[in-house]
Amino acid sequence: MRRGDREIKDRSDIDRVLHAAPVCHLALCDGDRPYVVPMSYGYDGARLYFHCAAEGRKLELIRRNPNACFEVEIGVDVTAGAAACSWGVHFQSAIGTGRLSIVADPEEKRRGLAALMAHYGGPSDGVSDDAARSVCVLRLDIDEVSGKAA
Repeated sequence: MRRGDREIKDRSDIDRVLHAAPVCHLALCDGDRPYVVPMSYGYDGARLYFHCAAEGRKLELIRRNPNACFEVEIGVDVTAGAAACSWGVHFQSAIGTGRLSIVADPEEKRRGLAALMAHYGGPSDGVSDDAARSVCVLRLDIDEVSGKAA
């Protein structure tokens, strides 16, 4: 990280950002072009879970190349300055990389959906078999993650 004074070094602080952010921006590889999509997600302390339709561009790209990058942020606040280029933005963010997989195991699908529900304050127990069957669940195994605050 270029600005070491802005690095969040404590993993528990990075985890706090991952647990608190409302949206995850997921970046996929589409040949030589990037593809970024904002997604609802859940974090279980080691991996991210997403849900999506059972078909579409995301799944096509993941099947071709499971490598991904993700970004989340909290506390975004733009501060006005007295002159041009003296404005600023306060935030905390986490950026990481990993590999995506499509979850096939019904029990893991329920755990992933429960992580999503818990992330947004909903009931995380009792995800039904019908609910688990009706969506595709993605798991991102995190290889590396870093945090930044300004």
